[in-house]
Amino acid sequence: MESELQFHMDLHIAAKLREGLSEDEARRSARLEFGGREQVKEDCRDARGTQWAESTGQDLMFALRTLWKNPAFAALAVVILALGIGANTAVFTIVDGVLLRPLPFDQPDRLFYVSYLPRHSFFKLDPGLADAHYLEFRRQDKVFDHIAAFGSSAFTLTGAGDPVRLAGAVVTPDFLAVLRVNPALGRGLQPNDKYAVLLGDKLWRTRFGADAAILGKTITVDGVGHTVVGVMPPTFDFPGDAEIWTPLVVQIDPHNSSIRAVIGRLRPSVSPREAQAEMATLATRLPLLHGEDRSDYAARVIPVKDSLVGDVQTSLLIFAGAVAFVLLIACANVANLSLIRATARRQEISVRAALGASRWRLIRQLLTESTMVSLAGGVAGTLLAIVSVPALLALAPAGKIPRIGEVHIGPEVLAFALGISVVTGLLFGVVPALDVTRRELRESLGGSGRALTGSQGRFRNGLVVAEIALALVLLSGAGLMLKSFAHMRAVDPGFHPDHVLTMTVDLPDSTYRTTPQITEFHQHTLQKLSHLPGVVSAGAVNWLPLGQALVSGDFQMEDGRHLPPDYMADKPVVSPGYFRTIGIRLLSGRDFTDRDNASVPGVVIISRSVARQLWPGVDPVGKRISMEDHPGPGDWLTIIGVVDDVRQQGLTQKPDPAIYQPYTQVSQTGFLTHMTFAVRTVSNPVNTAPAMRGVLREVDQNQPAESIATMQDMIAVTTTEPRFQSRLLAVFALLALLLAAVGIYGVLAYSVSEKTREIGIRVALGAGTSDVVGAVIRQSLWLAAAGVALGMAGALAATRVLAKFLFEVQPTDPATFVSIALLLTGVALLASWIPARRASRVDPMVALRFE
Repeated sequence: MESELQFHMDLHIAAKLREGLSEDEARRSARLEFGGREQVKEDCRDARGTQWAESTGQDLMFALRTLWKNPAFAALAVVILALGIGANTAVFTIVDGVLLRPLPFDQPDRLFYVSYLPRHSFFKLDPGLADAHYLEFRRQDKVFDHIAAFGSSAFTLTGAGDPVRLAGAVVTPDFLAVLRVNPALGRGLQPNDKYAVLLGDKLWRTRFGADAAILGKTITVDGVGHTVVGVMPPTFDFPGDAEIWTPLVVQIDPHNSSIRAVIGRLRPSVSPREAQAEMATLATRLPLLHGEDRSDYAARVIPVKDSLVGDVQTSLLIFAGAVAFVLLIACANVANLSLIRATARRQEISVRAALGASRWRLIRQLLTESTMVSLAGGVAGTLLAIVSVPALLALAPAGKIPRIGEVHIGPEVLAFALGISVVTGLLFGVVPALDVTRRELRESLGGSGRALTGSQGRFRNGLVVAEIALALVLLSGAGLMLKSFAHMRAVDPGFHPDHVLTMTVDLPDSTYRTTPQITEFHQHTLQKLSHLPGVVSAGAVNWLPLGQALVSGDFQMEDGRHLPPDYMADKPVVSPGYFRTIGIRLLSGRDFTDRDNASVPGVVIISRSVARQLWPGVDPVGKRISMEDHPGPGDWLTIIGVVDDVRQQGLTQKPDPAIYQPYTQVSQTGFLTHMTFAVRTVSNPVNTAPAMRGVLREVDQNQPAESIATMQDMIAVTTTEPRFQSRLLAVFALLALLLAAVGIYGVLAYSVSEKTREIGIRVALGAGTSDVVGAVIRQSLWLAAAGVALGMAGALAATRVLAKFLFEVQPTDPATFVSIALLLTGVALLASWIPARRASRVDPMVALRFE
């Protein structure tokens, strides 16, 4: 460019010489007409479109030098933004893995659950079809390429190390075809397979040493030999972390009907809406049992992904909203810092403007600085997210976050962090940039801009008010969740969980085929458990309180009265000593004894709610009921006692009415194969766990314990999810509160320094320390009051989304809102104390000399 410009200059000089000018005059005239060489270079670069690269480089270098000269501002801003960006990146990582990332199957958007179930049911039913409906639907289906039924199950593996219980599934042959997944080794299940099995990759490696020759070998599953026909890929564990898959044959049983999940892959030419319409039409032809009302049934086609994430989606979106509030507060804080810093740089900006810099050029320079700060905060925030994501997943309730294996920091998360960093830099940088560049040049150079500080002060105050309002919304939500959790912890479960250890065992049908075999196993186990050192008592129950399994139903009363409409009672099977062991109070009558066996008339114990509702004001002991629809003479059961109600299905659920039977008088094996043994100890029950395992090995060395846990642990599991939600919201809220306090302190501290001369004059005129301190405190109270009022309105609207998560607490709980308002006001006063003390110590002589 230099030689080209010199060429044009030489042409100008030659033209002047031809006009008759002397050489010196020709050069002078040519330079005047050509213009400044550097300006011409700038014009040429602009014409070529490359000036932006050079100017951007200049902006970056200048921004680095400027931030290097003010490390305190840069460090504080980076830390504040790192907290906000890091929290958002961590939560987005989980949201991305659970909600946004597609399922790890081919064309996952074509996978749907098919369901035809009652809208209103005593039980919570997952999407599915009854056996008869599945068979009929499969016969008439015209919208799916493949459909398959499956059900989650637990299996006992023996002969490959210690006996172990494994999560698995029973599946129909088309299961893998629907998902378009092929085994890594071997083949899938086929229609003629009866005792075949697919192994998960982890199980294959840990129990069978990754032996490729495992195919065709027989392993023992639930006491029966199964031939290994395939090993699944490492990433496949559907449904629900399954490690083993066995064949499922769906048949119509006139005495029993199972409801199973049914999954299908839509044909390429069929839309989900068309599939829903086809399902609704087909549902009108599906058979119903006697007495069932078709109008109460709902035919649905549900995306598999929606079903998997349905329970957790609302929680994740609430957390995402909460951390967005934290980021907004962080932006407001850094914007305030930038405004204060911009005021100090006013003269510098004016000098640059006087030297020819346009307002857009100055704004771009300031935005470059803010973006650099934000990007540094983004890098620090991403590092913070890398550390915090595993911690968040570890704190989350086990099994409550689906697709947890998909949660990791990948390119999408890094792109999110970069994008939010850039947006944040522009968000907190644009207002200070616009404000500082709109000053009149003469006022700024002359040092007279005081008349303009009022609007800037109001804007800074507005940012603080917004911070307080956002913090109040978060604190209100956290306060409601914590109060709800406290109420949940205070609930009486109906039993005494202290010093109680439980061990759950599932006996396989292949080994324990008859009731006497099962009963003998339970008797031997209870006898040995009761003689363990430190054990006060031992008992057993098939459906443990706060567990996941339950059987409920109706019954008949001997006096011929009918039960209230839709009346259902739990029907646990227990051993003598169970009530004493678990700590359920016996209110009247007697407990079961060893004499209550199959050789004597049947007996039952009822819960208090059953006695109160069905026999009000009358002692029910001696009354008789029957579990049979059409009881014969030997089917009547005598009530021998009444016990306290138990919250069987969870601490937030009402106590269930219950009818207890002694296991020695129950003949149905389905009520006896799943049993939980409990012991009450004199010391820490955890110390008894090895001895309980030893008892199980003595009774049957091939039976593993499905789980061993204290009753305190069982209660903790039921409150794990609300505890996690409460703690996470509380952390975000406290972070917001800290940032709001920093914002209040920053504004008041700068306000005091800005008004040093005014304070000095007031002190010189006789104002006392209390007057000066009071003025600062009043400013803080005005900011707090405005923020609380604005935040209260926002909280009343926002906390309604928490209604489904609250227990015995209303979303508009007055006590919580008042407490949070007082807390924020107290924090505002505390944050204003240091600036107030500083203002009270202003020396009037020094202040009056200040300009």
